[in-house]
Amino acid sequence: MQTDLSTIEIKPKSIHKYSVIWLHGLGADGHDFEGVVPDLHLLAQAHIHFIFPNAPIQPVTINGGMEMRAWYDILERTLERKVDISGIYQSASQLEQLIQKEMAKGIPSEHILLAGFSQGGVIAMHTGLNFPHKLGGIVSLSAYFPTLEKLKSEPSIANTTTPIFMGHGILDSIVAIETGKAVYNDLNDLHYNVEWHDYLMEHSICSEEISDISTFINGIFK
Repeated sequence: MQTDLSTIEIKPKSIHKYSVIWLHGLGADGHDFEGVVPDLHLLAQAHIHFIFPNAPIQPVTINGGMEMRAWYDILERTLERKVDISGIYQSASQLEQLIQKEMAKGIPSEHILLAGFSQGGVIAMHTGLNFPHKLGGIVSLSAYFPTLEKLKSEPSIANTTTPIFMGHGILDSIVAIETGKAVYNDLNDLHYNVEWHDYLMEHSICSEEISDISTFINGIFK
């Protein structure tokens, strides 16, 4: 698997103050959420560097071993979604490198937000909650959290109060809403700063969700 992720980027039009790193879902690529940026109507948009990484291309077991962009392998199509945990850690390490690159430019970690859809949401959540420096926020869309038990036993202190946005479709047939809601309940019980939003949609995003994400990010990046 490649070490450095290729990326699609939208550079800030003014002084670079903030960074958003947004991860796509299984089989998509970095262009998948590029078009969402104008619809977010972010107050600090001119100061935000948007980074959309491309996941490595690898075989995916549940898709008959077909090669596609994936953050990790999915081994079983069950409610528990048995996955390749080592693959999650490998992608998290690559995402950490992108965060560190932004910090090396002088961007404080509190001015960096991670977002992701489905598989990308898993990596955003796992990386964000285990990162050793406090981040600005985490957005996890239509996702789940296979490494939650590890976080419970070995919590990372830096991001226990970091704002977390979880959004999910009520009609999601790929990642059942019950799976996402269980993650929310667990994080809430652990006193993480997490908010839950559900929408009348399938495994996708909708305009109402984009509006809520806008409110969330605008509350963080003033």
